[in-house]
Amino acid sequence: MDDELLLATGRFRVVRRTYRLPDGTPHQREIVEHNGAVVVLPLLPGDRLCLIRNYRVAVGQTLIELPAGTLDDGEDPAAAARRELAEETGYTAQSLRPLLTFYMSPGILHERMHLFVAEGLTAGAARPERGEQIESHVVTWPEALEMIGSGKIVDAKTIVALLYYERTTRAVRPAAAKK
Repeated sequence: MDDELLLATGRFRVVRRTYRLPDGTPHQREIVEHNGAVVVLPLLPGDRLCLIRNYRVAVGQTLIELPAGTLDDGEDPAAAARRELAEETGYTAQSLRPLLTFYMSPGILHERMHLFVAEGLTAGAARPERGEQIESHVVTWPEALEMIGSGKIVDAKTIVALLYYERTTRAVRPAAAKK
């Protein structure tokens, strides 16, 4: 495979990749190369979680999401998850555990998302990066799921995280553990 650099920015690169099809003929695709990112599911007592309202310039609107952010070069995903949780919500986590990794849009983007569950949260002051317009939004678990169904949550990583956790972890815990 050969790559031709088309664009390089501080957060990603766009390359034209030439590769061979099974019959040996060359083919090209443009690909966005990205360091990867983390998404954090901050769980609070009382079957609640902390979402954020985040203005997204790319879509020109404020989205309801889970805290998330890009990995720095060579950064450990768990360290990035702790950093993003504190920056965007002010919370620090006593426990942070990996839950899932997935690709956001593998037809064009090679960004790999690392999902973590954060528990034992301690509140603090959020420290968003310059240019970020973020505010915390604490909701109950049923409210969060309803927000997916009603179209209030349209962010893919948040939908994946909430539904995956609901299906694999929350729904299988004994009822006493949910309180």
